[in-house]
Amino acid sequence: MPQADRATGDPNEATRDGGPAAAPDEERLSLFVERFAADMVEAGMPRMAARVFGALLSSPEGVLTSAQLSGQLRISPAAVSGAIGYLVGITLVRREREPGSRRDRYRLHPDQWYEALTSRDARLVRWSDTVRDGIAMLGPGTPPARRMAETLEFFDFMRREMESLLSRWRAHREEVFGPAGPRPTDSA
Repeated sequence: MPQADRATGDPNEATRDGGPAAAPDEERLSLFVERFAADMVEAGMPRMAARVFGALLSSPEGVLTSAQLSGQLRISPAAVSGAIGYLVGITLVRREREPGSRRDRYRLHPDQWYEALTSRDARLVRWSDTVRDGIAMLGPGTPPARRMAETLEFFDFMRREMESLLSRWRAHREEVFGPAGPRPTDSA
């Protein structure tokens, strides 16, 4: 079974001693977070949410407090709060209490991409229902209804294919990382 490098998650990369790579310096980490955020923004994610997600993804445990995020990203607590609200809503991050404290901390969802795509299925169902209503309202033979029918077919196709794709992902993930998947301390 291929074993993923603990520092990068890359099964083809390992440090010389087989252990995790040294932590990146603050400047390199900041550059990564900003580059990752730019990629996410290009894909449609709000900028602040993308930066917060990048910071969480690159943190040693995948868990940070609002104060830590504010300090690392040099943003206000209100900006952190808005970003976290968005990330929680799309199931990439979850909010939890720090043990023995009233402070929240924010944790990457253990299988964040799988969860995010699974939540998209519910959106596709809702969008399909709305488009069906539009088709019925416009009359099936009209040009807008035909366009909507193609949209509906696309949504239905994506839902069917997504189930198969996510099943294959779970099998692949288990093959690469083992039954439990990567642990928080295994990521850099």
